[in-house]
Amino acid sequence: MSLYRPVSRSLAATGVSLGHREVSEADHWILSLDPAPALACTHLVQAPFPHVAVSVVSSSSFETTDELRAGAEAAASGKFGRAVIFAGSAELTGRRTVAEIVSSTAIDRVEVLGSGVADDDAVVDTRDFVRPQYRSGDLVLVTMPAAGGVLVPFETREPTPCCADHA
Repeated sequence: MSLYRPVSRSLAATGVSLGHREVSEADHWILSLDPAPALACTHLVQAPFPHVAVSVVSSSSFETTDELRAGAEAAASGKFGRAVIFAGSAELTGRRTVAEIVSSTAIDRVEVLGSGVADDDAVVDTRDFVRPQYRSGDLVLVTMPAAGGVLVPFETREPTPCCADHA
């Protein structure tokens, strides 16, 4: 199954590798694109060195150097991806029920970390930062329980670095 759902006949899926070392750098590049793509995902790739490549569904074209072509091709393969821009992502802010999220965006399901699929009436506080991931062709938002009985996205805008509190 392809990562990309049909969006428009005039749009093409392209892999782009600019050598971003951090996911946040790739996110920033994606969010700076004008016009915005219909779909844009980040991908952790190993070739020719560990970095973040991007897949983009857009009418625009993007260049990748020969050195980074393997990373771009891996991103375009459609086997994995962390969605930054997707159908409905721009309006996915504030608190929404799982049913609202699934019906108004490209997200196929919302899961609770370690607990399975979230109930349709569960409330998700998006914290205005939602990065679902493709799994077996489905776009899945992983959440976790938070104070006040709501769910929040597992990935946060500013994650605590691993071992940040260790000496």
